[in-house]
Amino acid sequence: MPRAKFQTMTEQMFYMLLCLKNECCGMDILDRVPAMTGGAVNVGSGTLYTLLEQFLQVGWIRETRVEGRRRSYILTPLGCEALGREYRRITAQAEDYRRIFGEGETK
Repeated sequence: MPRAKFQTMTEQMFYMLLCLKNECCGMDILDRVPAMTGGAVNVGSGTLYTLLEQFLQVGWIRETRVEGRRRSYILTPLGCEALGREYRRITAQAEDYRRIFGEGETK
């Protein structure tokens, strides 16, 4: 059975949406994600523009400005809800780890 679209997020999806808490364009996102993650997560331009279009289609972001080829976006309330669900899912996983291995253990 196929998994529902956006049931869980990739790191790229999560950080892109975090960036869009404040209005920004695609180039801003390409710069901000690696800066935000200390270089641990990068978003390629193909992934970026594909995901931006998909986020628009599901109503998680909206376009705010168009200046030539430069388009700016911002997170919608629906996108905030989706990001919050993903945060709670990740947090629950971390809590399960702590419960099984004990606080702060890395074994």
